[in-house]
Amino acid sequence: MVRLFLFVMLTRATAAGAAPPAPQVPRTLSAAHAELKTWLIPYQHGETQLEGYFAYDDAFKGKRPGVIVIHEWKGRGDYVKRRSEMLARLGYAAFAVDMYGKGVYAQTHEEAARLSGAHRSDRALMRGRALAGLNALTAQKNVDASRLAAVGYCFGGMAVLELARSGAEIKGAVSFHGGLDTPQPAGPGEIKARILALHGAEDAHTGKQAAAFQEEMRASRADWQMVYYGGAVHSFTVAEAGDDPSKGAAYNEAADRRSWQAMRDFLQEIFQ
Repeated sequence: MVRLFLFVMLTRATAAGAAPPAPQVPRTLSAAHAELKTWLIPYQHGETQLEGYFAYDDAFKGKRPGVIVIHEWKGRGDYVKRRSEMLARLGYAAFAVDMYGKGVYAQTHEEAARLSGAHRSDRALMRGRALAGLNALTAQKNVDASRLAAVGYCFGGMAVLELARSGAEIKGAVSFHGGLDTPQPAGPGEIKARILALHGAEDAHTGKQAAAFQEEMRASRADWQMVYYGGAVHSFTVAEAGDDPSKGAAYNEAADRRSWQAMRDFLQEIFQ
């Protein structure tokens, strides 16, 4: 049986007094009335030309919460586009950001390691690229810039945590089997976003980083949660990773389904 372990640290007190009316939060939309809208959006970070993929469902009217989605180590490909469309069908404005440059997509693991490594060794670059994507999202007229979140997978999971550590004005950051380490740990009060880290309990790639990550979250007084999925290794949400956990990366249907639901619940909570 797959077991789930949940670590929650809630350190922010709620102010006394009556709460203001809760803003509308997107719910799952009826396919019979929904029409998914998607297009590519060019933007820049410094001198680098970037191109993101924007998706929303026009069955939900007016401004809606915006969610950036940061790709795995190969680049902005079909996987992160599909995840953005899934978020759009839930009623969010989703933007699959581009961390590497327009048209840049690794064809081999070696190329992916080189591209992602350039960001891993330069966290200012990683944070800047993620923030550029967030700014491109907020420029869209149907996005509520006061309700933003960041979701990332593998390399992208690391990137959304770095964005949160930078103090970006987002409500939450969700990391799916992402890197947890950082050369620039957040100090007390620096993380404004709530954090949700969804992790394979058997992930040999990043498992050793968990203890330091948890200590960083405690020391920074962040509002954080970490969920472990028993039996899951790295890339447990990626069907293309195959089904052999002995290789260190493999799809796990139960962990994929449960982690997606955990993200949905988290987004509902932060956007209330």
